[in-house]
Amino acid sequence: MEPRDRDEQEDLLIPTVQESGRALVIEPLLKHAAARHSSARSIADSRTPEARLEEASGLARAIDLNVVHGGIVTLNQIRPATYLGTGKVDEIAGVVKSLSVSVVIMDCPVSPVQQKNLEKAWGAKVIDRTGLILEIFGRRARTKEGALQVEHAHLTYQKTRLVRAWTHLERQRGGFGFLGGPGETQLEADRRIIEERIARIEDDLDKVKRTRKLHRDSRKRVPYPIVALVGYTNAGKSTLFNRMTQATVLSADMLFATLDPTLRSIDLPHGIRVILSDTVGFISDLPTMLVAAFRATLEEVIEADVILHVRDVSHADTNAQSQDVAKILGELGVEANDRRLIEVWNKIDRLDADGRAQLLNLAERQPADNRPVQVSAVSGEGIDNLVAAIEARLGESRLTMDLVLDIADGAGMSWLYRHSEVLSKEMTDDGKMAVTVRADPKNADMVRRKFLPPVPVEF
Repeated sequence: MEPRDRDEQEDLLIPTVQESGRALVIEPLLKHAAARHSSARSIADSRTPEARLEEASGLARAIDLNVVHGGIVTLNQIRPATYLGTGKVDEIAGVVKSLSVSVVIMDCPVSPVQQKNLEKAWGAKVIDRTGLILEIFGRRARTKEGALQVEHAHLTYQKTRLVRAWTHLERQRGGFGFLGGPGETQLEADRRIIEERIARIEDDLDKVKRTRKLHRDSRKRVPYPIVALVGYTNAGKSTLFNRMTQATVLSADMLFATLDPTLRSIDLPHGIRVILSDTVGFISDLPTMLVAAFRATLEEVIEADVILHVRDVSHADTNAQSQDVAKILGELGVEANDRRLIEVWNKIDRLDADGRAQLLNLAERQPADNRPVQVSAVSGEGIDNLVAAIEARLGESRLTMDLVLDIADGAGMSWLYRHSEVLSKEMTDDGKMAVTVRADPKNADMVRRKFLPPVPVEF
């Protein structure tokens, strides 16, 4: 197993709490390029194995595991019984014993049988990538809705893994009396209990979905445009959210630091009020059950008027991360050419002068109406440009009108500020107030009826 050294002081996330256990992280890598369609990752993958290993280690540290060792294991083929070859299994068993490892993380999908055999060979708990992400989500969920979504995903995952439980699950309960049938096995009983619990959770999630729809409908009646933040986990969404809203949502240099969605209202410079929504971060190979479970939450993204795709441009794998986010957005029905999307290139404060110049050159080669916005959520650099980009994108679906008001019509001017964006106002030579406003189609009709004379009908 090829060791992967890392700086112990790098990416210290939050004050250390009691660790969950000593962990070993394994990054399997198939030699042949044809393996890219397999369950293991291949050399032809867009990310380097070292980057994947570091990400998996970050996931482990996010649940307070003490990662004592990590390594890349190269495979010729996947073994049905143990995933890894016999020699590698024995080699890792020695590492597990010598380092007193209690948890081994396989950064790949592992079948229930493979998991059971590896745990027996290593004498330690084995968790695959899906199980690890589910564990993180379980710890991060704070609201009842988030807990329901995580539990649904976890039970859906666990239902297929009852086979790995102990021998007592194969015993059968006898029927009534001595002549009764064999009854159901403990495995069948446990599976039935899980399915019943999943059904109850799905009913609760349907209620959540209906409640969220009611909230969205009420916001549409106001109406406040929705601006949703999406992006790869640890791209800086929550820090940007806090910068723009002056909120105190948890933000840390940690994968999946926040899970439950948060909404705050902010006023843009020209007076329009929007709802900013911070959503759960995405990650490569995000379990499909999690995407399904969090669909009620992610509908805030689907219904958004503007979607800010926040990218960590200081990360070596920023392009690959961007592709992962685009893939999940595509599954939600948001295509790459959607006019609601604005790319936000975050963490420019981490780049040196050459890196910034290269980034600026890359951004300027993009079409002017779809150019990424470069910001630093930490320092606040570029936030004004981002706000202007949001206003411009919202303005594409809004109507601009020129009005003339009496200078004494303070009530009318106040009404315009509440129901539209006042872009400019100036005094005219005849003592009137010339005002340019912008409004959505519904409010534009109200503005016309209130301030513009009716158009005469010709017969």
